[in-house]
Amino acid sequence: MEDSWATLGVDLHLETSGDATRSGVRKGLTDALREAVRGGRLAPGTRLPSSRSLAVDLGIARNTVADAYADLVAEGWLTARQGSGTRVAERAVPRPVEPAPRRRAVGGPTYDLKPGTPDLASFPRAAWLKAARRAMAAAPNDALGYGDPRGRIELRTALADYLARARGVHTDPDRIVVCAGFAQGLMLLGGVLRARGLREVAVESYGLDVHWNLLKRAGLRTRPLPFDELGTSTADLGPGSGSGSAKAVLLTPAHQFPMGDPLHPDRRAAAVDWARREGGLILEDDYDGEFRYDRQPVGALQGLDPDRVVYLGTASKSLAPGLRLGWMVLPAPIAAEVIEAKGGAEWACGALDQLTLAEFITSGAYDRHVRGARLRYRRRRDQLVAALAARAPEVRATGIAAGLHAVLELPQGTERSVVQAASWQRLGVQGLSAFRHPAAQLPGRDALVVGYGTPPDHAWAGALDALCRVLP
Repeated sequence: MEDSWATLGVDLHLETSGDATRSGVRKGLTDALREAVRGGRLAPGTRLPSSRSLAVDLGIARNTVADAYADLVAEGWLTARQGSGTRVAERAVPRPVEPAPRRRAVGGPTYDLKPGTPDLASFPRAAWLKAARRAMAAAPNDALGYGDPRGRIELRTALADYLARARGVHTDPDRIVVCAGFAQGLMLLGGVLRARGLREVAVESYGLDVHWNLLKRAGLRTRPLPFDELGTSTADLGPGSGSGSAKAVLLTPAHQFPMGDPLHPDRRAAAVDWARREGGLILEDDYDGEFRYDRQPVGALQGLDPDRVVYLGTASKSLAPGLRLGWMVLPAPIAAEVIEAKGGAEWACGALDQLTLAEFITSGAYDRHVRGARLRYRRRRDQLVAALAARAPEVRATGIAAGLHAVLELPQGTERSVVQAASWQRLGVQGLSAFRHPAAQLPGRDALVVGYGTPPDHAWAGALDALCRVLP
């Protein structure tokens, strides 16, 4: 028998056992009450309902409850005094043994300089809470329903204005789809491209294997494009270039990940020309477009041809990946298919977080946060460059002054030993080889990809010192 005990003022789940005879019901109730006291769910001093009230709640005879109470009073679990009713006895109740706190794995990093995560300690909690309160106060009731698979109109409207102003993106709210981060957006696009008959997507020779694997799971091969001193060669997208059947390409044109340079203007134009000529589609990953330190950021590639470029952005670098908020700006020819695919999948984008981000953007709090973060990350990058010059002159940071990571060029043949030395010092770093596409034809290049944006402020100095100690 299982019941919710409402007369206590709180819900208590009782699991009783025994046969349907009076003695069986009595024993089952006695055992359930004893276990509730022993396990701490009924605290010492808690007043129990009268035998009449509990009998009505449980649908059993009053005398059965009275007898169960009497048994427990005799055993010392309960007390019964005239005028104060039946209560849980004041006695030491052993608490369940809690598992020992998890210790840091042996050899685990004391300092984390792996790229991909911002300084999570700098998340603007107070400003976010203010935005959440304002968003909740203004939210219509239908915001708590399933809603539009594209996402809340408030956020799509705020994003359309912000992206036009800050990134040069041409769109309107109807062409924006909110998704649970870049990964969900790429997964949806991969499924749509496969359904259209595509078998292959061109990608950059350096990137993230998680993205290549998402495309692979959608049934698409990934073919790396050549990479040289000017970056990714988009001329190789053309027919007869060895790019196979690729009719789509995934690029990070504003700040190539991880190499750190923007796509050359001629190659930006070549990519768009290819898409127009061949009916191709460019998937633009603008993962950290807000963070350029030496001058104005390069505008989005999408502005050159909104009908041939899918723009993908995210709050993972500017705020926190745990929000799981990203967005796609879709060309008209593919928009309906992606929206239909998202409507049939698990949406996984909380409406309240969407409303909060919309308020955060429209109130100006997002711009203020990004400006503050830009100053902080620029200062860290400057400190990294200065420390290299003073303590590791054979190592240099390459790429533009942008983003939350830098590539440190190492002497030939030293990458593996440096990564190993870092692990001995409990410093988390990644070598450039971890980001190389397995099919890429590239010359040997030794480097570290250092996420200077990852540590919290209090750990940055120690992380930088540990890094310099392991560099050649």
